[in-house]
Amino acid sequence: MDNKYIRELIEKLEHTEIKDKTARGCQSYDDGMSLLVNTFTRHKECGSQLFFIGNGGSSAIASHMTADFMKNGGMNTYSLYDNAVTTCMGNDYGYEYIFSRPMDFLTRKGDLLVAISSSGNSINIINAIETAQRKGAAVVTFTGFEPDNRVRQMGDINVYVPCRKYGIVESIHNLILQQIVDSIMERDGVRF
Repeated sequence: MDNKYIRELIEKLEHTEIKDKTARGCQSYDDGMSLLVNTFTRHKECGSQLFFIGNGGSSAIASHMTADFMKNGGMNTYSLYDNAVTTCMGNDYGYEYIFSRPMDFLTRKGDLLVAISSSGNSINIINAIETAQRKGAAVVTFTGFEPDNRVRQMGDINVYVPCRKYGIVESIHNLILQQIVDSIMERDGVRF
């Protein structure tokens, strides 16, 4: 079996960029992970509410991480994926507001939004980021595809996978988020 796919995934992971809002890039993957783990740790210590959002495969990652960061990370996560709420927001305000409208009610200053968008150009994700920023929340973005995508420019920390393949971009997003929560869990233990 040819492991071309795995080799490409590893190569893209090695070239993933993690930058803060000043656009300073981390010098290494380990530096980027430290920045991310420290950021999530600060929010854990402050009792911030965490919101994870995405569309399609990214929504599955967001739902998974909502559960893992709560259960394994001991963090205050909130899911925006209740069917009634999502369909209500889509029906009453339009799909582009399915995250930003509920966030307008729920987000407090000091909260954290994790916005996952392979293309980085989904208007509902952009609207949610703008709402989070207006409410005083921090934003961490996970994107891929084109380097000039809109979401990549919007976060306090921006994780960018230089690839145009959904499967590879989503796999790396999931891997990095899983590594963050696993690092927190290994350090702090799990509360049952």
